[in-house]
Amino acid sequence: MIAGVVGATGYAGAELVRLLSGHGKIDRLVLSSVSFEGGHIEDVYPNFLGRISMSLGKAEDVIAAAGVVFSALPHGVGEPYAHTCFEKGIPFIDLSADFRFGNDEAAFSAWYGKPYTYPKLRDHTVYGLPELNRNRIKELASSGKVIIGNPGCYPTGASLGAFPALAKGLPAGGTTIVIDSISGVSGGGREPSRSFHFPECADAVSPYKVGSHRHTPEIARNFAAMSGNENSPAIIFTPHLAPMNRGILSTIYIPLSAQWRAASTETAIRPPSNEIEQQTAAIRALYTDFYRNEPFVRVLPEGVTAATNRVRQSNYCDISVHLDHSGSTLIVCTAIDNMVKGAAGQAIQNMNIIFDYEERTGLEHIPALF
Repeated sequence: MIAGVVGATGYAGAELVRLLSGHGKIDRLVLSSVSFEGGHIEDVYPNFLGRISMSLGKAEDVIAAAGVVFSALPHGVGEPYAHTCFEKGIPFIDLSADFRFGNDEAAFSAWYGKPYTYPKLRDHTVYGLPELNRNRIKELASSGKVIIGNPGCYPTGASLGAFPALAKGLPAGGTTIVIDSISGVSGGGREPSRSFHFPECADAVSPYKVGSHRHTPEIARNFAAMSGNENSPAIIFTPHLAPMNRGILSTIYIPLSAQWRAASTETAIRPPSNEIEQQTAAIRALYTDFYRNEPFVRVLPEGVTAATNRVRQSNYCDISVHLDHSGSTLIVCTAIDNMVKGAAGQAIQNMNIIFDYEERTGLEHIPALF
């Protein structure tokens, strides 16, 4: 199999190159870059020296040679390439937001400021969160023409943390779920901006795009898909920038229905009761059962809390389950590597599903703790 990467010199593109180069089913890579066309990938990323040496050509040449194409281009740029791949019957896996909203062009245009160029492509598009849409990915792949809208990094961690609770009806009716997420600066991409300039972001954690981040509707759509549109809770999502390179930690607050609240008379000045510990264990068991067949979701045991350093350079999503002191609110913490499960790794997971490879192929790395 020849895999092509369009936009190979951005952070997500380079991560695709790194991971695909060790994939047992990939014989060769073909790469393109507008900014560095005519150069070599190892000149842009010297960490590849002695291991990966590949020239950077045009996107058209990549599509002509490849059996699967990954697009790591900015939002609103990749549709023409997707159209070409569709016409040729080549699976197209897009890491931008261009194909995440399906046929809801109004939502995409409202949040990304651009209409669809090829609206009909959405009839052959699937949102590529395997834990939500694995069967649909396989179904479209069997038709011979498939376009994957790879999920955003924030929605991946937030959605996986809430899915079991939503599927099993844990949230109270009419409730609002609050999501606080902290990301490393690589999430801002390779092109520098003032907010990602070292003096601006070092030694500080700061919220940004409060109340208006464009991953909000993507998270809301995922919650609705898992819980059913009529029962879908409202959400408040606030992202934060942290002075680290990689990783996203999300803390998700889910008010529980009366059925799932722990019986407790505790107050804020007393420690959690045995009832709360027992109910936490019951919900943790529910989460463990929900994800029992998922190769990249790890529900952590009691006493272990999700942390970004334990998933670094891996495709895992770690989940820890907690209750607040009163037993009325479920607190779920998730950790992913934003460049792997939040981008390149999840894209490769989707490729494995499309071609019926073992889903872990090329993604079995043990997380790098340091």
